[in-house]
Amino acid sequence: MDARHLKQIDIVHAAERAGVKLGKSHISQYVGGKTIPRTETLRFLADTLGVDEEWLLGHDTPETSHPQPPAILAETAQSDRPQSQRNTTSNHPTILTEEGIPMRQFHKSTKLDNVLYDVRGPVVDEAARMEEAGMHVLKLNIGNPAPFGFRTPDEVVYDMGRQLTDTEGYSASKGLFSARKAIMQYAQLKNIPNVGIEDIYTGNGVSELINLSMSALLDNGDEVLVPSPDYPLWTACVNLAGGTAVHYTCDEKSEWYPDIDDMRAKITDRTVAIVLINPNNPTGALYPPEVLQQIVDLAREHQLMIFSDEIYDRLVMDGLKHVSIASMAPDLFCVTFSGLSKSHMIAGYRIGWMVLSGNKRVAKDYIEGLNMLTNMRICSNVPAQSIVQTALGGHQSVNDYIVPGGRIHDQRDYIYEALNAIDGVTAVKPKAAFYIFPKLDVKKFNITDDEQFALDLLHDKRILITRGGGFNWQEPDHFRIVYLPRIEVLKDAVDKLADFLSYYHQ
Repeated sequence: MDARHLKQIDIVHAAERAGVKLGKSHISQYVGGKTIPRTETLRFLADTLGVDEEWLLGHDTPETSHPQPPAILAETAQSDRPQSQRNTTSNHPTILTEEGIPMRQFHKSTKLDNVLYDVRGPVVDEAARMEEAGMHVLKLNIGNPAPFGFRTPDEVVYDMGRQLTDTEGYSASKGLFSARKAIMQYAQLKNIPNVGIEDIYTGNGVSELINLSMSALLDNGDEVLVPSPDYPLWTACVNLAGGTAVHYTCDEKSEWYPDIDDMRAKITDRTVAIVLINPNNPTGALYPPEVLQQIVDLAREHQLMIFSDEIYDRLVMDGLKHVSIASMAPDLFCVTFSGLSKSHMIAGYRIGWMVLSGNKRVAKDYIEGLNMLTNMRICSNVPAQSIVQTALGGHQSVNDYIVPGGRIHDQRDYIYEALNAIDGVTAVKPKAAFYIFPKLDVKKFNITDDEQFALDLLHDKRILITRGGGFNWQEPDHFRIVYLPRIEVLKDAVDKLADFLSYYHQ
């Protein structure tokens, strides 16, 4: 690369044009000798750099197999030009028709340049490569209950089976009446004001509804306050919709509660909404009423909408109670998100919802936009909708997991104590959900790149975690662990982490 006067980003851009999946972290790993490229990636790198594939693998062969093609430099220069001035075909590597004519290539939208989703990102790709090579990887990176032995309640499975033949067609765009009625009643139990059946929208998980709600609201340049750390889909969807995600800090020294002063300082005349994730992913924090009240006061002062992601509202421990912020803001327009993926261990069923509440008069035009987008996607998963009424009524099996003696409760206690016992690691005790967000002593370990840390841990100990930067945390000093595995599995993972940190120095 030095000899060709190329930077890592030049290789990345060339890979994009060639349709090769390759990120800067991959290249860093290859340069550092940490990983070996897959066959198709190796071929691309050899062609791009003008070297022999065997030489790239470290074999004793001559470096150069053919002259360096200048096209990569030309393409790199073109990338800074307006789209109308760029070539529509990629010069290198060139794809030719049978007649030898260069074919037009299609590239991803530049709207994706600022989109991040490391929960399934480059480190996960490397873990997949390792698994393909026959290695076992312990995945502590994603909140997916099923692989760790959490089962869907029998009643839910039974009721879905009984109703399958009745759910073969489309439902109404917002969802089945029975599902929306049950959600409306659940909102009433949460004291969310001014909610009718038409204010309930079902979705293919909360994820679809986050995207839909941002797309219906934002114009280019609109700003939305989003927590840091956050569930990265919020930042991604704001950016994809043309808005700007402005991150307010959650304070680790104050139980990871939002820093209200920081939030206030970041409000401008372009700010339209505040996003709240409560209970929080990735920190496991639960916000008390006094913190929620400060956020309501701030939104009221600046006439802002409130989006509240409450997917973990039934996974609260230590006898604490979750309070919906919408219940405290009857005069504001609020959108509250929840679903069954986590509380009923049915992440794969993809059933979530959003509830509009409060002062809907000020959001009449926005609601028209929501309805338009809701109609355009036809409807959400109808078989999954059919079990909402069953899931929300009767005995809540998740309650057995979150009390002393229950799996989530006891696994939370174990991972909190075990992590804090490692020299150079500290963690705030989660109050909800099933995540913990420990802090690393970056001076002790000389950590400047948290993605490098995650990759090194993966390679050395075959443990997959998500780096703090994947949650839009700006310092390289945190990572998230999912504590869904049983204690004996967590113990093995912590032992390996402790051993890794006993010698690790970046």
